[in-house]
Amino acid sequence: VQLQASGGGLVQAGGSLRLSCVASGSIRSIHAMGWFRQAPGKQRELVARSTNGGITTYADSVEDRFSISIESAKDTVYLHMNSLKPEDTAVYFCNADLIRLDKWSLEAYWGQGTLVTVSS
Repeated sequence: VQLQASGGGLVQAGGSLRLSCVASGSIRSIHAMGWFRQAPGKQRELVARSTNGGITTYADSVEDRFSISIESAKDTVYLHMNSLKPEDTAVYFCNADLIRLDKWSLEAYWGQGTLVTVSS
């Protein structure tokens, strides 16, 4: 099972970016997908997460600017980021809580991270 993230880059403050993350491999089911970020010298933090039961969670700092969506048929999660600020600069990691075909337990998988840099 692999998660492949893409879409990061350099953007000016006030701009927008869309991150994508595709889960692939021997997947039985995906129960939640989300995005975390880690800025230099800081701990990894939750940005947004959505479950297959329809529960969506956002960090307070992004709730009115970012939007998460999942395309279940493609096992893909997106993060639509608007009104970006320099403090949004971080490596963004996608995450999926899923069950593999050869197992029955729920496990967390992580993508490789994609860098978002917001210039002032």
